[in-house]
Amino acid sequence: MVDVSQHKLVPEHTVLDDPDRVDEVLSEYNVSKTNLPKITVSDPALPDKAEPGDVIEITRDSRTTDRATVYRLVVE
Repeated sequence: MVDVSQHKLVPEHTVLDDPDRVDEVLSEYNVSKTNLPKITVSDPALPDKAEPGDVIEITRDSRTTDRATVYRLVVE
């Protein structure tokens, strides 16, 4: 079976383990966890340790800013 998360076109997905970092992100964007865009726990690009309720940081290449970082909330 192919590990989709390791494909060169899939951006880096990282679980934010540090609660302080999660709070910092939520504060920066002035949102609560439930206001973040969602990603399902079954998404093949997610790290194996991702669980519902985790916040995922996705870093991808961007034409305009070189690197773009977005955040998603893991849901069932």
